[in-house]
Amino acid sequence: MDNKVRKNSIYSLLKAFSQVVFPLITFPYISRVLHAENVGKINFGNSIISYVSLAASLGITTYAVRECSRIKDDKNKLEKMVGQIISINMVTTFIAYIGLALALLAAKPLKNYREIIIILSTTVLFTTLGADWLNTAMEDFKYITVRTFLFQLISIAAMLLFVRKPEDYMRYAVITVLASSGASITNMVYRRKFCKTKLTLNIDWKRHLPPILLLFVMLLAQTIYCNSDITILGIIKGNYEVGLYSTSVKIYNLVNSTIASIAWVVMPQMTKNFNEGNYDEINKLFRYAFNFVLILGLPCVVGINILCPEIIEIIAGKEYLGATGSLHILSIALAISLIGGLIGNVLLLPAMEEKTCLIACVISAMANILLNLLFIPKYGITAAAATTAVSELISLCIAISRVDKKIKLIACRKDLAGPAIGVLLIILIGKGVAIVTENLWAKTVLTVLLGMLGYFIVLLLSQNEFTKNILAVLFRKNKFKKRK
Repeated sequence: MDNKVRKNSIYSLLKAFSQVVFPLITFPYISRVLHAENVGKINFGNSIISYVSLAASLGITTYAVRECSRIKDDKNKLEKMVGQIISINMVTTFIAYIGLALALLAAKPLKNYREIIIILSTTVLFTTLGADWLNTAMEDFKYITVRTFLFQLISIAAMLLFVRKPEDYMRYAVITVLASSGASITNMVYRRKFCKTKLTLNIDWKRHLPPILLLFVMLLAQTIYCNSDITILGIIKGNYEVGLYSTSVKIYNLVNSTIASIAWVVMPQMTKNFNEGNYDEINKLFRYAFNFVLILGLPCVVGINILCPEIIEIIAGKEYLGATGSLHILSIALAISLIGGLIGNVLLLPAMEEKTCLIACVISAMANILLNLLFIPKYGITAAAATTAVSELISLCIAISRVDKKIKLIACRKDLAGPAIGVLLIILIGKGVAIVTENLWAKTVLTVLLGMLGYFIVLLLSQNEFTKNILAVLFRKNKFKKRK
């Protein structure tokens, strides 16, 4: 494993972090300027577009990253593959737009939202043309991170300049579209670095369509799985409990998506190594990815449990403190999900085991729906959180059962020692800070800062290999070697 993976993991983490931070900046401003009604219009429009986007993308992104990773060193094969996949994506996007047009004409509830939906829908077309998956397949995470950060800054500046009153909600919609489309247009120019893009009518549907549809069904099952508990909760218990539980879910998804970003970093090289049967390198990469998830995920899970009420109050307010119990349980689901996602995206999908991933998603989705129907009526949001944890465990067990025996899933003791001692220190710090102060912000800030510092020191003292590798990249130690 070279420094490229280490550097890319840092870039990917920075990108994921920016996608968390920027909404935290923009949301308070937009919610106050546009007011709830106009924010609701934007969110409703985005919810409709999310379905259009799902139909347009199918399972193409994951498929494209995997297939292009296998042939990225052969420019002719890469050009042909990129042309084929973008052409397929154009067809699916066209079909998705036809569906949207019919919905806008036939569905009366959408009549008042047609203009904003049409504006927001342009992002779907530009996302298809942008083909960001090519940058991932070529492992150009520096470009992805810089581009994302740049357009986020531009969108914030435009928002502050042009969105000043409630009537400016259409301007806000246009700004979000321009920011997204600008990134995609940049991709269209930038990808010439890797290959030429030629659309074709001669598409090999027999080769591409079956795995794409499998991945789409898997994505659809995941979507149903993620939304079923909230849907059933809303039907059985009502809006209040949905509001509470949604707060816990947002925190859960935020941490999960940030840490899970490592999968996109190692997937290209994993695919290449599986194709070559290089299990030594596969084990090295998996160990690296596992350590990434372990070192970041473990303190997050522990930190959520220590500061659960404080996190909820800061993010949503005192009226949402009823979500504390569900968030405690979801933190357990988070730990299971991170490991399951790692095995699925880093080991199974690169190894062409999409059928296994599909089976795991479908079974866990069915289990989640059944358990929700059985237990939500009596136990409410506690049951919704618990069934999520159980479903994640089912998915994990199925995934593990299909991992190649040549792959070492058991982590080294050295990998576990530092993080384990570190989180014990975080727990002690949390207890100590709670004794010293009960102030919301003081308790939260002190626990986080002192916990992070203590955890980092423990990792250094324990000679944690992952930490040393990351520090070596950050400080560019290799550049300070003596010149010959």
